[in-house]
Amino acid sequence: MARSRSASIWSIRQPLPRGMSAALGIVMPLLVLGVWCLISYGGFAPPDFLPSPTETIRGTLQLFFRYDLMTAILISTRRIVLAFLLAAGIALPLGIFMGAFTPLHAVFESIMAPLRYMPISAFIPLLILWFGIYEKEKIAFLFLGVFVYLLPVVVSAIRLVPEELVQTALTLGASKWQVIRTVLVPAALPEIFDSFRVMNAISWTYVILAEAVNPEHGLGYMVELARTHQKASWSFAGLIVIGGIGILTDQFIRALSSILFRWREDA
Repeated sequence: MARSRSASIWSIRQPLPRGMSAALGIVMPLLVLGVWCLISYGGFAPPDFLPSPTETIRGTLQLFFRYDLMTAILISTRRIVLAFLLAAGIALPLGIFMGAFTPLHAVFESIMAPLRYMPISAFIPLLILWFGIYEKEKIAFLFLGVFVYLLPVVVSAIRLVPEELVQTALTLGASKWQVIRTVLVPAALPEIFDSFRVMNAISWTYVILAEAVNPEHGLGYMVELARTHQKASWSFAGLIVIGGIGILTDQFIRALSSILFRWREDA
């Protein structure tokens, strides 16, 4: 019986029971925490190289109460949300039409394809030239970082809708616009929404780079504080805060997806 259960657990792509999945999910965090405690508390690394968990917690509290870390989080979150809304507002309709109409795909793909292989950081000098060093530049940088990855996802999701659904709708007398509105978009929307989790991760990855230019506010300013004060504990605190926010927002998007597309979960 035990052998049969073990075999089923280790089968390829076999889902795990909920309790076992949760238990296995905390193994690596506990292992990393244990190694971190061993090295830092055991004196195997100097505090300015690897601060202990206690020093990191103290550094986090200092950032919150002395340097208003919560305001920095809200400022960075606002920039990410604005940039994402702008990127989605352009990428969604453009991607839908590119996926639906091959001539449009051929026209725009020749421009968009090279952008995906260019490092976004290379655009910083141009964005500074066009938008200055304040809020517009930061939002424009985040917008660009999301847009170049979101657009091909939308196009791919639209083009992967089964052709049988499209032909059935046309046979029943639907117009091209009705096919787009009632067949292509609803069928592709779950996959597009799932990609928002990746876009969320990209945004939190790029936000520090975006705020490195004239770092007066936001999480980028907190990172700059850690550098100028040479506080390793503040650097660790910033990494943990950004990672924690990323996980929370990812879970929020996942939960929202399960609510909006419950039919897919039940299928």
